[in-house]
Amino acid sequence: MEKTDNGGAPMPKGVVDPAAAARRIRLASYPPSPALQPFVDYHWVVQWDRNGGPPQTQRVLPYPNAHLVFDRGNTAIHGVVRGAFERKVEGAGKVLGVRFKPGGLRPFLPHPLSRLADRTMPVDGMLGVAGVEAERRVLGAEAGGNGGDAGEARSDTDMVQAAEALLAAVLPPADPRALLAQRAVAAAAAEDGPVSVAALSDLLGIEERTLQRLFSNYVGVSPKWVIQRFRLHEATWQLGRAAAPDLAALAARLGFFDQAHFTRGFTRLVGKPPLEYWKSQQGG
Repeated sequence: MEKTDNGGAPMPKGVVDPAAAARRIRLASYPPSPALQPFVDYHWVVQWDRNGGPPQTQRVLPYPNAHLVFDRGNTAIHGVVRGAFERKVEGAGKVLGVRFKPGGLRPFLPHPLSRLADRTMPVDGMLGVAGVEAERRVLGAEAGGNGGDAGEARSDTDMVQAAEALLAAVLPPADPRALLAQRAVAAAAAEDGPVSVAALSDLLGIEERTLQRLFSNYVGVSPKWVIQRFRLHEATWQLGRAAAPDLAALAARLGFFDQAHFTRGFTRLVGKPPLEYWKSQQGG
């Protein structure tokens, strides 16, 4: 099975403090099978072992994607998180996630994705099996304790195949509006892409009101939120690598009104101002 991971490679955009994250967790991703490609972006696995060490908190700036997460005792469908997502990394554990393409989860559900923003829902209604049974099939039988011993965890390949089997049993027909939502989010994510809803609307040839409804129904958040989030992803990426950041120029290039506006948005999500974040990354 094809895999990409962070073994010596940079952490993906959206991971705050990637240098420290690489010491806390193992992150791997796997492509979906052909049948799931219209709906699923990729499968991801996070594994950690902090036994003998103090707990630490990992912060992530989520993308406009919904996830199906198999996490012992916390298996659920996660809508788009509009703020930063934090997870305390302690003990040992292993989690499998299915990252849906923008719009990819909507065909599985009977309601707009906006109802899931910043929320989770049980997997029972979507997968047709109880959450504990879904966990057993994907994560294996619990080895004891809170999540079991990480050394006894199932292989990544076994977990991915079990999750795909659950999804394949409830696979809906392809939805052309979901594909349009995917194309719209990809346009917003493009390097030097549109920095306003009006520009995105013009690029796609879709009226702004129609674009707003599409995003609410199929993505779960507004196009303005998506555009700004991608710009902040790019900012964290650049500040993790730039030798001497020109914050005013970076703010202008990413479409912020001014440097102060950029600094407020960045600080709110990342937890520290841009210059302080840049300095924290220079020690590697």
